[in-house]
Amino acid sequence: MSPFKADSCLFLVAAIWGMGFVAQRLGMDHVSPMQFTAARFGLGALTLLAFAIFIRAFKKTPSRSFEKSRPGLTLLGGGLAGVTLFCAAGFQQFGIAGTTAGSAGFITGLYVVFVPALGLMIGRMPDRAAMCGAVIALAGLYLLSMKIGYSMSWGDGLVLVSAFFWAIHVLIIGWLAPRIPSLRLNVVQFSVTAALALIAVLALETVDMDRMRQALPAILYSGILAVAVAFGLQTVAQRVASPTRTAVLLSTESLFAAVAGFLVLGELFILRQTFGASLMLTGVLVTILLSGRRIPRNQE
Repeated sequence: MSPFKADSCLFLVAAIWGMGFVAQRLGMDHVSPMQFTAARFGLGALTLLAFAIFIRAFKKTPSRSFEKSRPGLTLLGGGLAGVTLFCAAGFQQFGIAGTTAGSAGFITGLYVVFVPALGLMIGRMPDRAAMCGAVIALAGLYLLSMKIGYSMSWGDGLVLVSAFFWAIHVLIIGWLAPRIPSLRLNVVQFSVTAALALIAVLALETVDMDRMRQALPAILYSGILAVAVAFGLQTVAQRVASPTRTAVLLSTESLFAAVAGFLVLGELFILRQTFGASLMLTGVLVTILLSGRRIPRNQE
């Protein structure tokens, strides 16, 4: 994948996730956070598994990625990614129920600075231009998402915990993506996430199939697009893009969410938010134009 295609994929991922925030909220009107998590990641795993079987059935010769597959690393790495993803998605789903959309969007977007900070702790030096772009994007994210008189609620605290796990997940995928076939990695990690959520549901909750059917449109969008397609594209793009670069581009999901709210729901887009959106785009442009496109050797 070329660097330009990798950046384009990450922008598409941000758009899908930004618009999918509405689906997450609508889905929880009918089912619990754990039920929604189990359903969407289970659907995502089945979608990619079906796609992988289709590819293998109609491909005459195995691709190099399958020839170089490492089953042990796939299971171990995919399992670790799945556990991290379960924690990130779970804390975020519960947190969304106890805070506003703007607050959740801003706090989740903090992974734009958590990724390079955590990377430094494990000896991975981030690109300076990408780090500068991250700080600019964070300032824009604040102006775009936050309202005057902000105070932290219990929901905000849970979303903050999820932001740390999202940052860890970006770093894990950044290391695994060049080493494991993307389809196999995603099938494993989504299956682990769905299985952990299902265990929690069976142990602590009662499933109401009528309410599950009511949440089906949100589950379909989140499972097929936000999980199978978006996470799949992220994994492929991170074969080229560094974790810090990835975090900056993915942070624009809040911008896409705000624009979608304005166009679809008629929500107000005031001058402060316009300035915040401009800052976010500036941070992204700084990252794209001035930072190194490929993963440096000391980050591999």
